[in-house]
Amino acid sequence: MDRIRIVGGKTLNGVIPISGAKNAALPLMIASLLTDRTVTLENLPRLADVSQLVRILSNHGVDYSIDGRRQGEGSEAGQTVHMTAREIVDTTAPYELVSRMRASFWVIAPLLARCGEARVSLPGGCAIGTRPVDLLLMALERLGGQIEIEGGYAVAKAPKGLRGAEITFPKVTVGGTHVALMAASLAEGTTVLHNAAREPEIIDLANLLNTMGAKISGAGQSTVEITGVARLNGAKHHVLPDRIEAGTYAMAVAMTGGDVLLEGARAHDFQAALDVLVQSGARVEASDAGVRVSRNGGPILPVDVSTAPFPAFPTDLQAQFMALMTRAKGVSRITETIFENRFMHVQELARFGAHIRLDGDSAVVEGVPVLKGAPVMATDLRASASLVIAALAAEGETMIQRVYHLDRGFEALERKLSLCGAEVERISAGG
Repeated sequence: MDRIRIVGGKTLNGVIPISGAKNAALPLMIASLLTDRTVTLENLPRLADVSQLVRILSNHGVDYSIDGRRQGEGSEAGQTVHMTAREIVDTTAPYELVSRMRASFWVIAPLLARCGEARVSLPGGCAIGTRPVDLLLMALERLGGQIEIEGGYAVAKAPKGLRGAEITFPKVTVGGTHVALMAASLAEGTTVLHNAAREPEIIDLANLLNTMGAKISGAGQSTVEITGVARLNGAKHHVLPDRIEAGTYAMAVAMTGGDVLLEGARAHDFQAALDVLVQSGARVEASDAGVRVSRNGGPILPVDVSTAPFPAFPTDLQAQFMALMTRAKGVSRITETIFENRFMHVQELARFGAHIRLDGDSAVVEGVPVLKGAPVMATDLRASASLVIAALAAEGETMIQRVYHLDRGFEALERKLSLCGAEVERISAGG
């Protein structure tokens, strides 16, 4: 397996282009199953999760083509892809494909809405908690889907089609909201979602669906109304910039010092994280070009943070912020309210010399003057990013194992950091 070697102690200065959002790209791709026309996505990131979803969609009959790179376009420029599901050739999503990526379970919604049936493997366990799919299935049942669990598969049927309904989520669920938006777009009548997720990626999916001919209003608010249509058309859509990637690099700059423009980032998509960075001593300036983050000379200040659904501080930046707090002048408390087991990076950060104590759903971080490079191992996607941030500021060399986790969500990470002055390189398997 590939490893990443980082020699710490360099400040970051320059420009980092922000890629298309992974958490938007996946549901946008899945939405291509809703129509027999071509859906074109611009700014699609080159990620392992995107490649895996291509394999899953191809299994259902989606034809997939990628535009060639334009002259002078770097590897960090997003792809333009065309997806056409003229005919659904298989309504089963098998375990060997779904087990590798939880979001692929969402294919159950367009398959059920368009074909009246779907057989999709349950995703199984996950490194950061169970993340059950019960709320996704509840939404489909409210729309008239008949669902049985058989041999580890969710078997869904709607022989007479789906029909609009009132759906109240007992807790905010991004996956449940994505699934309900897709299924209700082809349901007969009107659907109203209560306590819907409000993330920018939800708005992005609704925008694509509306371009395809859906009738969705209120996306980005707690109450969303969808009036079903008989069929959806093709569309062209530009994937929004990745707020989690932008937040990760913002924290890296706050950690190392320096001055970096996060090109294309939209401040309003991760304002809660930027507010916390300002409290920690960084400077943040938003403009049409993106978000500029700097910290020159001042100390890192301790800040208490609690994760919560958008627009609050995102769970997907919790590990990265914890890495930053390991160097703060004082004690901070980081509380995780979204996922259980999402503190597995703590023991790896301790290998750098960090002082972190777990207290229930919180981590108490006592900042230290110096981190020292060490061999460490990534446990999941966002935890791996926290190890990169710690390594950039640590004295000496860090070797990060299992970087396939990073490849799931960060496009051209080594290149982007290297161009800003970091000493970082990928060592390929056997190298």
